[in-house]
Amino acid sequence: MEKTSTDALPLYTNFSEKQETICIFGTGDFGRSLGLKMLQCGYSVVFGSRNPRMSSLLPSGAEVFSYSEAAQKSDIIILTIHREHYDFLTELTEILSEKILVDVSNNLKINQYPESNAEYLAQLVPRAHVVKAFNTISAWSLQSGAQDASRQVFVCGNDSKAKQRVVDIVRTLGLTPLDQGSLMAANEIENYPLQLFPMWRFPFYLSAALCVFFFFYCVIREVIYPYVYEKKDTTFRMAISIPNRVFPVTALILLALVYLPGVIAAILQLYRGTKFRRFPNWLDHWMLCRKQLGLIALGFAFLHVLYTLVIPIRYYVRWKLQNTSATQATSKKENPFNTSYAWLSDSYVALGILGFFLFVLLGITSLPSVSNMVNWREFRFVQSKLGYLTLILCTAHTLIYGGKRFLSPYILRWYLPSSYVLALIIPCTVLVIKFILILPCIDKTLTRIRQGWERNTKFSKSPLNGKTDI
Repeated sequence: MEKTSTDALPLYTNFSEKQETICIFGTGDFGRSLGLKMLQCGYSVVFGSRNPRMSSLLPSGAEVFSYSEAAQKSDIIILTIHREHYDFLTELTEILSEKILVDVSNNLKINQYPESNAEYLAQLVPRAHVVKAFNTISAWSLQSGAQDASRQVFVCGNDSKAKQRVVDIVRTLGLTPLDQGSLMAANEIENYPLQLFPMWRFPFYLSAALCVFFFFYCVIREVIYPYVYEKKDTTFRMAISIPNRVFPVTALILLALVYLPGVIAAILQLYRGTKFRRFPNWLDHWMLCRKQLGLIALGFAFLHVLYTLVIPIRYYVRWKLQNTSATQATSKKENPFNTSYAWLSDSYVALGILGFFLFVLLGITSLPSVSNMVNWREFRFVQSKLGYLTLILCTAHTLIYGGKRFLSPYILRWYLPSSYVLALIIPCTVLVIKFILILPCIDKTLTRIRQGWERNTKFSKSPLNGKTDI
């Protein structure tokens, strides 16, 4: 059978090229879905099965044979069977010689075997050309429309011509091939579908820890303390009031933690005098998780907005308002209007609205569909400049909320300050250090370092002024 030309990478092939016969070993859900997709794209499909006569539910137009018979009808064989059943392939060594074997298998655990399934297959059939592909998509994604699932297919293999033919098939199926290099990359490709939110794990754990800590911290101050000293039952505050303190506190801290690693990295570069040394592993991982930290922080900010909107309809608030009105009517007294408090209240609300608006803007621009539409300078401006402005507005929102109460001893309960006081520690620290770093005398040195200048070299040429520093 003539081999398809591999000189070009067409997005679509003509009808005559699509009449190529593809052999699929295995008649399970994935094999049937892949076969149906190939038939729809014009390929001729034959299935290989242990029991050809017992195979059913195969797509119309496909044929089914024994493994040995099916392998002789095509030079491209896609194995949709588990690694545990590869042993029978040793009996087909001669038939599979010089054929392209596409391994689509996955394991149940990460690094379950010493070698990848594709490398194990190459050892079983040494004269075949093994290519790893299709393991990152599911039977459902093949059956659904192009917009309903991820269409990326990682491809790797040692033989460039064999890999190219698989890439052509992937393109013809309307999928997006991503060449990952040699078969050594198969282990990483097989581990990829088994990862459960790898970049979200640390942000989830951190946000959960912050929520639990501040929830119990507020319970001690606002529920246990009044019960011990005043015999008041304020447990109802655990439903709305305390969560509405926990959510904004967590959101503000997480937002500050988005920008803290950048500040730490700048300090390390200034201390080392070079950018050509790796950051510690923990800092590298932290910087890679900044997007996830920011999105979780935005989620808590949304919860804070929703919980704040329901405050007027709470029974406690309505009861307190009615009781206060009745008391004033009985005593014929009213509270005088205080312009200063009015300014503080309106400023507090205005800063919160502006901060939340920029927070949402940061979240929108972090989406791939939006970030792909802007260049690097625009993306950096939004995520860095507007990001710090968001942090400033949210920090100011919290500062004005506290007002004069920060230094008042009456807010301490068992010597514990309010939760918003603790929430301001990290954001204020980040903003103060950032202000120091943007001072001209420090920013100039940092810019030179990031452009390649090194302080510890004997002769270092500055990219900015072309002069040589000794």
